[in-house]
Amino acid sequence: MSDHNADNERGFRVEQVDSAQTPPRARVDDAASPASGGAESDAQKLERKRDYLEGFLSEKPQAASPGEPGGDLYESVIAALKEIFDPEIPVNIYDLGLIYGVDVSDDASVMVTMTLTTPHCPVAESMPGEVELRVAGVPGVRDAEVALVWDPPWDMGKMSDEARLELGML
Repeated sequence: MSDHNADNERGFRVEQVDSAQTPPRARVDDAASPASGGAESDAQKLERKRDYLEGFLSEKPQAASPGEPGGDLYESVIAALKEIFDPEIPVNIYDLGLIYGVDVSDDASVMVTMTLTTPHCPVAESMPGEVELRVAGVPGVRDAEVALVWDPPWDMGKMSDEARLELGML
């Protein structure tokens, strides 16, 4: 079977040419407005921009789920965590970087994953219980659980800028 026949069986038409004309370049001036059939006037451009801007400004942001960052319940839990201070360092545990995660389920159960500055911290036994009580006390929280982890270990790089400023590290 020849190449020519194979091309026809696949539905391709092969044509050899010596040269082809270069297609014209598109120009902005050549753009036509669908309404006028010609170039868009300044007034039409302004009206099109105004319509776009009004549509953009009228769009309302989608409400965050209560248990997601930005949601009411999640933010209330974070606010409660920011009220708990490390007894040795005058910074709250959230800005200190001791909170690794806050997960709020659809049924308002909260799981806080946290660490301490060291495993030998004097509040190692009491701090997770205090966190659990404070989070469980947030209106709307069904129940709270705290998971104390040591991996990854805490280091000063986990502190917020506010904590660094408070401790004179900025």
